[in-house]
Amino acid sequence: MNKFVVVLFCALSGPAALAAAENLIEPGQWKITSKNVVNGATMPPQVKARCLSPEQAGDVAKTFGPATNTVNSTCERTEYEATGRTLKWHLQCKGQMGMDVSGNFNFDSASHYTATITTKAWMAGMLTNDVKTELEAERVSECQP
Repeated sequence: MNKFVVVLFCALSGPAALAAAENLIEPGQWKITSKNVVNGATMPPQVKARCLSPEQAGDVAKTFGPATNTVNSTCERTEYEATGRTLKWHLQCKGQMGMDVSGNFNFDSASHYTATITTKAWMAGMLTNDVKTELEAERVSECQP
C-alpha cells in the first residue's frame, strides 16, 4: 500500500518536461479542487491551495508529470505526450504490487487547468485499488509570503 500512496502522490505533485517557449500557466496561488472515486465510491471533493513558483509554472511537465524518482527498475514511463496545451503520460510499475497511473492535463488558459489521473493497483494479479481523480484548478492571487 505504501508504494501506491507514494506513486499517487508523485503523480499528483511531482516532476517530467513540456518543452514550451511560452508559460502555459501563471505562477501564483492556485485553488485546486479534487474529486475522487475510490473503488467505485465517490469521495467528498477536497479543495487545496498551492503556490506555484515561476520555475514550476514555466515547466508544467516537470511540475505535473510523474516524478523521475518513480521511474526505476520496477516502474517505467510507457507514454508521454506534450502537445499544445495538453500533457499526457502513463506510468507502469511491475512487481509484487503492480500499478498503472495515467495523467491527462489540459491547460486551457494561463489561469485555469483541468486534469484526470487514473490509478489502478494490483497485488497477486487482483485489482486492489482503482482511483480516478478529477482536478480543476484556478489561479486566485499572487503567492502569499
